[in-house]
Amino acid sequence: MDSLLLPLMGVFIVVANIIAFVSYKKKKNLYFAAFTILLSAVLFGAIGGALAVFIIRDAFALFYGMQLAQYLLFNSIIVFIIAILVTIVKKYKQQSLFY
Repeated sequence: MDSLLLPLMGVFIVVANIIAFVSYKKKKNLYFAAFTILLSAVLFGAIGGALAVFIIRDAFALFYGMQLAQYLLFNSIIVFIIAILVTIVKKYKQQSLFY
């Protein structure tokens, strides 16, 4: 089962990041991209958990979806921290241009 579920986890993470990148390109807002990854954590975690339950046929397979959602949540936190750092750098550069 690991040969199917681990690559599926990688696919879900890559798809969530691609969706966030597309939303960033449309809105030009890193915070919105982090929020998009956060929402995809819920969606892909539920889809991954349901797929694992149907494939493995065990109720504890639902924890696979929770693990996938946890990875996407950490991914969302990393993007949010990057957005905060970019905002700080932009504010610092704006402020230093006027002095």
